[in-house]
Amino acid sequence: MTINDVEAAALAAVDEAAIGRLLLDLLAVPSVTGSDAESELQHVLAGHLERMDLDVDLWSMDLPELRAHADFPGGEAPRTEAWGLVGNTRSHGDGPTLVLQGHVDVVPPGDPAQWHGDPFRPRVEGDAVHARGACDMKAGVVAILAALAAIRATQTTLRGQVSVHFVVSEEDGGLGAFGTLQRGHTGDACIITEPTGGALMIANGGALTFRIEVPGQATHGSTRYAGTSAIDAYLPIHAALARLEARRNTGVDALMSAYPVAYPLSVGTLQAGDWASSVPDLLVAEGRLGVALGEEPAQARAELEACVAEACASDPWLRAHPAVVTWPGGQFASGRLPAGHPLAALVGDAHADVTRGACPTEQGAPYGSDLRLYAGAGIPTLQYGPGDVRLAHGPQEQVSVSEVVTVTQALVLATLRTVYPAV
Repeated sequence: MTINDVEAAALAAVDEAAIGRLLLDLLAVPSVTGSDAESELQHVLAGHLERMDLDVDLWSMDLPELRAHADFPGGEAPRTEAWGLVGNTRSHGDGPTLVLQGHVDVVPPGDPAQWHGDPFRPRVEGDAVHARGACDMKAGVVAILAALAAIRATQTTLRGQVSVHFVVSEEDGGLGAFGTLQRGHTGDACIITEPTGGALMIANGGALTFRIEVPGQATHGSTRYAGTSAIDAYLPIHAALARLEARRNTGVDALMSAYPVAYPLSVGTLQAGDWASSVPDLLVAEGRLGVALGEEPAQARAELEACVAEACASDPWLRAHPAVVTWPGGQFASGRLPAGHPLAALVGDAHADVTRGACPTEQGAPYGSDLRLYAGAGIPTLQYGPGDVRLAHGPQEQVSVSEVVTVTQALVLATLRTVYPAV
């Protein structure tokens, strides 16, 4: 598309140096899910929105009320508070509302020895910034703020409205997005600036956290033959889970066909035993079950429960002492942008105009995100943002500042083409 004068002025106002400074500032806040720093960052960002003259709604969420809701998406991190944050531009007409959304929480850094320095002291190497949260997803948060700042610098009157949603608790279920939507904040379309590496993610698979408790029979390690190790009892269940994953990944949706495993089933933790010379009488396995596009979470749960039950029925010990499956923690359904919705073309054209290249590919993502909550609320939603998701949650997490600038510029064009011109 041709870039008009207003768009050109806003693109010229994108400040790469300011983007770099703001990214470093936000990365220095260790906003791990459920931590005090997560709340601190919401208040810091509220100040940024207020200084851009947005109408700001910063509120403490009613956690008991949200947790009691039938559609509560679950959570894993302990928390005593959660802050919602929405900033709205002032509309001067009856135009549409575009939501720009990003989550402020990050996962814990893991083993500090795997990092080159403090994971919350950002390290700059050339164009890359290394830190926990660099690509997942403080770079996306910065791109939203920088795009708004550039549009504001042009003093353009907007027919529609931009609604910025900064949310907590995305990493463990989506409490922040759920609470924001429950408060009544909505829009006509939504762009979530999760790391997509230049692609358009127009669908997400889901992910359900499961727990499997496998019983054993304790005895002294010197007479292990007199008991039953819960570790040994778990092994046929683990093998059955691998077969289930293979069955669930045949004939996947075309949007997910590029992935070696579109809907992974993985066991993340195993805990068994409390004494080296005792046969363990309990093993607890926790993991995540991928949910296919369009699949109801209840159906996915039923398949895993049936898989475990069948494994137990085939084993002499487990037949008499069956494993127990429960579903704690985050429960991410799948979600997708409606087929043919113009939001994909809008963002794709904006990216192509900025890069002077081709429109980005449209893909699905194998991980759960807030996309499904916005889509479930009737808001057409896609993900487009800076960073490579393969680096997220690991000690090599980083993002390219030039990529943040590119996404910022594309957001400028997509936003103006949604909420401008004035009437």
